[in-house]
Amino acid sequence: MRRLTFGLTAMAILAATAAYAQVSKTITGEVKTAAGTVEAIERSSREVTIKKDVGTYTVVEIPQGANRFDAMKIGDKVNFRYYENIVLRLKAPGEKDTDTSTAAVTPAPGSGPSGTLAKQRTITATITAIDPSIPSITFTGPNGWKYSSKVQDKQALAKVKVGDKVDITWTEALLVSLEAPAK
Repeated sequence: MRRLTFGLTAMAILAATAAYAQVSKTITGEVKTAAGTVEAIERSSREVTIKKDVGTYTVVEIPQGANRFDAMKIGDKVNFRYYENIVLRLKAPGEKDTDTSTAAVTPAPGSGPSGTLAKQRTITATITAIDPSIPSITFTGPNGWKYSSKVQDKQALAKVKVGDKVDITWTEALLVSLEAPAK
């Protein structure tokens, strides 16, 4: 009997955990592209000024992990692709809070200064308000972070309540490719 009770309790815990694990939502951002030309390089601070094809300027800080930074030259053509997404996952009651951040630089094959810069941040936030008439949701998180947004998916909104905790993971990736200027 004791073994049966333990088995049923374990199955109930697994079922409850599985139910929470199933409540997740991925919000995919649009892929943005831009192109431009390297106008200036500040080697000491690793900052590169780029004149975009639309005529505006932007300054990009190149991380230390980009080991082919020294191969970059004024006049190089730069192509960017930026991608982001957000994943929200309802946490099971009692599950430990999360606050992590990671970043990575992955060089592209070859000898040119091209590659991918990526970063990811995950925090645990608490749902502090839900307004089904708009529909909207408000979260609070670590270090005074607060965020409110309209919600497109009313069915997902119906699965949560004020006080629920949610892991929110932001992922950003910037793919950069450079071409030497035509001679």
